[in-house]
Amino acid sequence: MRPVGSLLALLVAAALAGCGLGPGDEPADTRLTVTDGYGARPVQRVEAPEVAGEETVMRLLQRNAKVGTRFGGGFVQSIDGHFGGRAAGRPVDWFFYVNGVEAEEGAAAVRVRDGDRIWWDRHDWGKASRVPAVVGSFPEPFLHGIDGRRLPVRVECAESGLQACRDVQRRLTAFEIPASLGRLRSVATTDTLRIVVGRWAVIRGDVGVATLEQGPQDSGVFARPSEDGRRIALLDARGRTRRTLGARAGLVAATRAGGDPPLWVVTGTDDAGVASAAQAFDEGPLTDRFALAVADGLGVPLPVGERRAPRS
Repeated sequence: MRPVGSLLALLVAAALAGCGLGPGDEPADTRLTVTDGYGARPVQRVEAPEVAGEETVMRLLQRNAKVGTRFGGGFVQSIDGHFGGRAAGRPVDWFFYVNGVEAEEGAAAVRVRDGDRIWWDRHDWGKASRVPAVVGSFPEPFLHGIDGRRLPVRVECAESGLQACRDVQRRLTAFEIPASLGRLRSVATTDTLRIVVGRWAVIRGDVGVATLEQGPQDSGVFARPSEDGRRIALLDARGRTRRTLGARAGLVAATRAGGDPPLWVVTGTDDAGVASAAQAFDEGPLTDRFALAVADGLGVPLPVGERRAPRS
C-alpha cells in the first residue's frame, strides 16, 4: 500500500501539471494582452510573458498578472484590480481569445502553444453573449493557426481582377503566410481560413458572411450592413446604432459558425470602401480591435462609444 504522504505528493504534482507546471518544453514566442471595453483600454501587454513547462492559458495569466478567481479557480473574476460582475446595471466579465478565436473551453484546460497570442478582454456581454472571432490578433490565426494546427488560407474575391484581393494576399505574404487566390465560393473550403473580399451587395449571398446582417447577437460583430449594401450601421456595446456610414465606407471583421474555422470579411459599400478596408488589413490598424470600420480613410473601432485610451 502506498504511504499517505507519497499519495498526497502525487496528487499535488498531478494538479500542478494540469495547471501548467508539468514537464515539457516551454511555449516560445507567446504574447499576452489584457484590455478593457472591447480592446478600448489597455490593462497590460507582455511581449515575452513568463512561462513554464506545458503551460495553460490560466497559469500564463496568473504568472504575469494579479488574478482573482471563483467557482473553484476555473473562472477569472478580476485581473489587476479590474473586476467582472455588473457595471452600470450591465453584465461585464472577462473573456479570452487565442489567436483571435474565442476559446470553447475554460482557461485552465486550454494549452498554450508556440507563437500563441493570448488576449483577455473585459466587456459588456448583454447584447452578444459570444464574440466567436476577432481581428485584433492579426496576423493570427493565419500564421500559427488554431489549437496548434495551421490551416490553409484562401482569399476569395467577389469579382475577378479586384485589386483589394491582391492587396490582402500581399499583406499575408509579408508575414510569410501562403494564401491562395480564387473566386467566391468556387471550391469547397472545409478546414480552410477564408477571407472574403468584395462589395457587400455582392458577397452577402455567402451563408457565413450573411450573418453580419443579423447583428452582434448572431455574428458577434457590432456592425450591420444594409441588404442593398449601401450603408453600414455601426453599433455600440448594447447593439444600438450610433453611426451610419454610406459611400466609401469599409469594414474588416471576423465571425465564426459553430466549430467551423473563423471567416474574415474585407468589405465595403462600394469599390472605394473595399479598397479602404483592404488597406486596413494589417497589424497596425487591427491591433486590439474586435472589428474595424473605415470612414473617410480613418479606422473606427467597434463597438463604437467605448472611451478609448490614446495609442502610445
